[in-house]
Amino acid sequence: MSGGYESSSLAQDDVVRLLATYTHIGTTNVDHQMEQYIYARRADGTHIINLKQTWEKLLLAARAIAAVENPADVIVVSARQFAHRALMKYAAHTGATPVFGRFAPGALTNQIQKNFKEPRIIIISDPRIDHQVVTEASYANVPIIAFTNSDSPLKLIDIAIPCNNKAVGLMWWLLAREVLILRGKVSRDGPFLIENTEIMPDLYFFRDPAEIEKEQAAEEFEAGQQEAIATEVPLDFTAAPDIKDWAAEANADNWNGQPAGQEWGQAPAVNQW
Repeated sequence: MSGGYESSSLAQDDVVRLLATYTHIGTTNVDHQMEQYIYARRADGTHIINLKQTWEKLLLAARAIAAVENPADVIVVSARQFAHRALMKYAAHTGATPVFGRFAPGALTNQIQKNFKEPRIIIISDPRIDHQVVTEASYANVPIIAFTNSDSPLKLIDIAIPCNNKAVGLMWWLLAREVLILRGKVSRDGPFLIENTEIMPDLYFFRDPAEIEKEQAAEEFEAGQQEAIATEVPLDFTAAPDIKDWAAEANADNWNGQPAGQEWGQAPAVNQW
């Protein structure tokens, strides 16, 4: 798909990003419909995903999303916690509607519900976890775009983007960039800029709260150490030492003097009992 257009071909920087986040690493199991996206199998049984096909399906998904007139008609859904940050950033940058956590049953089919939605496209992070959305979207005839691993089922999935869906942060970043490029809001030749602010891929990555607390504690400890060093009293190494005359002190003592003692000839005092 992207082979005929040099401007939309996979750039070297994007290849480095994909390899650095292990996007090409699948699982030891493979679904029979995902075999077409598998490049090879390692000696340990892990399947390697073809990144060329990953990029082609990503561009196809971006074109389908950019064709939707109202960006809010695109719903992004994920029940996985590590994808919530990516969903939030993608929705903020592209105008999509995010749905975090559990998807309410009947949100696409039951019109009397308060949270009833009529989207044009739904994007999910894992077909196995978000199976409720996939089932209801098939009833409402809503296309589904999914990030799929080597063992993900492709039933009822319209556009499957093969990748390691444990590292979807970079994939959401690439999808947001391509959608904005097709909408004419971002240039392909320059960096990913929104309102003169460069959007880096790590902005979409999940941050574990425990790791954040450890980093903050380490920064506070380092700041305390630097403050203690800054407030420490400097030593004056140029001051002359106080040298005493030990001979004069020894001569000051009179060792020939008589001790203040009692008279030895005096009889001891007798206690009266």
